[in-house]
Parts: sequence; structure tokens; C-alpha cells
Amino acid sequence: MGDNTGLTILLVLIAALLLIVVGTLAVMIFVIYRYRVPLRGIAAMAGAFIYLVSPVDVAPEAVLGPFGLVDDAGVLTAVGIFVYRLIQARQAREAGRDGHPGPSIESGREFRRR
Repeated sequence: MGDNTGLTILLVLIAALLLIVVGTLAVMIFVIYRYRVPLRGIAAMAGAFIYLVSPVDVAPEAVLGPFGLVDDAGVLTAVGIFVYRLIQARQAREAGRDGHPGPSIESGREFRRR
């Protein structure tokens, strides 16, 4: 029998990457349906996902090691903030349509003065 340690490590890494990809897709689908993300938010999340799984990187992990993950984290953060703001804007618009105005800057300032 030969030594299968290398093959075992490779299979574990592939399984871990597959689990991360499936988990990321599940979170994206949940957010899209739960919060009714607009098309531009879906496009931003899809673009970020493609960038994360793509071997092409601004800061490649193969050269920079763990520091190469900084650009990936930056893309995730930027898209997360963008989608979060889209969701907030949609919720504020919907609250205004129902006759229940959403929180505004003016009401917050008024509250603080009292």
C-alpha cells in the first residue's frame, strides 16, 4: 500500500472549499429572497462571488500568503455594505407607503434635543 496522505489532504481541501462555496450561495439566496434585494444588489453579490472563486486576484494568495486575502475581504465588505444600504432604502420606502414613516434624521435630531 502506498502513502495516501497527499491525496487525503487534497480531498479534505476540496471538500472544505466546496462547503464554503455552498454555504456562501445559501446565504446569498436567503438574503435575496428574505429581504427582496433589487437586481443591482444581486449583480453585486454575484460579482463578488465570482471574484472570490476566481483564480485572478489583485493581491494573489499564492504570492502574498494570508495577506492576499485582504482584497477578498475588502470586496466582501464593500458588497455587504452596498446590499445592506439597498435593503434599508427599500424598507424605508415600503414603510412610507404603508403610512408609517420610517426613521428619519430629523426625528432623531428632534429626539436628542429634548
